[in-house]
Amino acid sequence: MAEFLDTQGVSYYLKKLINNSNDKLYLISPYLQLNNQLKLSLEDRHKFSIDIIIIYGKVSDINPDDSAWLQSMPGIKLLFHKDLHAKCYFNESEAIITSMNLYMFSQQNNVEMGIYISKDKDQELYKQVATEVDRIKRGSEHRTISVQKVETKKAEILKNEAIVNPEIVTVSNYDGKYLSATALSKEIGISSKDLVNKLEELNWIEKKNDEWALTNLGKSKGAQMKKGQYGDYIAYPETVIKEIKSKNRY
Repeated sequence: MAEFLDTQGVSYYLKKLINNSNDKLYLISPYLQLNNQLKLSLEDRHKFSIDIIIIYGKVSDINPDDSAWLQSMPGIKLLFHKDLHAKCYFNESEAIITSMNLYMFSQQNNVEMGIYISKDKDQELYKQVATEVDRIKRGSEHRTISVQKVETKKAEILKNEAIVNPEIVTVSNYDGKYLSATALSKEIGISSKDLVNKLEELNWIEKKNDEWALTNLGKSKGAQMKKGQYGDYIAYPETVIKEIKSKNRY
């Protein structure tokens, strides 16, 4: 019988499913951004030479760090399915069908749900999931994405953005006022938490070792790391206010 999972349950059972894999492990998610804990679990399974397949559907969303990590794991097969919207995590004895992507933002911020299926307790349902997983696998194509390709893709996106919206490109040698995230959120009229979520969604910032860090795209907007009374923090030029407001209607 399937078991209902809330947000925490999905994260817990996903890690358990990965760690319990002894023969095969399929991770199916349109969006792909692995946190450090999942990487460690996958590295452990990789040592045992089990069949690990990751199927994703958004090519532009694999960041350089994940691309480099995947290159260091030759036993992990990366497949691409252009129409993928399903999220399913599957091994030889368990399956999770859920709303949660393998995406750091989803795992840390979103409200998710799903169901856990045990082959021992519900063989027929597990078999149906296995059949669909195999169908998705057969409809996918092998992909090898290098760090260089990912960075080139980001450069192209940034270049196109500059052509379409030249007013949002950071001015070189900007010497105007810089704002902390708290001050910036007040200027825009949203909470600090919503601002951080939006900046991560825009790929201006990312979590590294439990700390927020600027991405290359964030740096291109003129944001900088500055030293404050309580440590380093990210400061944003006033020029980004108009752009952030234009990205969303709050």
